[in-house]
Amino acid sequence: QVQLVESGGGLVQPGGSLRLSCAASGSIVSIYRMGWYRQAPGQQRDVVATITRDESTNYADSVKGRFTISRDGARNTVYLQMNSLKPEDTAVYYCNADLSDYLSVRKDYWGQGTQVTVSA
Repeated sequence: QVQLVESGGGLVQPGGSLRLSCAASGSIVSIYRMGWYRQAPGQQRDVVATITRDESTNYADSVKGRFTISRDGARNTVYLQMNSLKPEDTAVYYCNADLSDYLSVRKDYWGQGTQVTVSA
């Protein structure tokens, strides 16, 4: 069984910073890609940033230059450093992992989500 556990959300003022973490645990054989998605109230879930196991990254246009995704392969952990936060960044942030387990089944896993609120 695979679990993704997120941490680091909270309330921050505009212009502030937060760092999200997501640790994957369980019967993991290989992680191909990890990423962060977000969903604001009444909106669809959208990709924020992704990183592959060879460190290739992709960002949504709205966060380029402000957010940085990184990973620790040894710890099966992905981070999202969020700087210069704006009220429109307010959303529930979800961690995602594309991985294979000990049964050689490859699929997507999701974390439970962590709330990020940017407000004065």
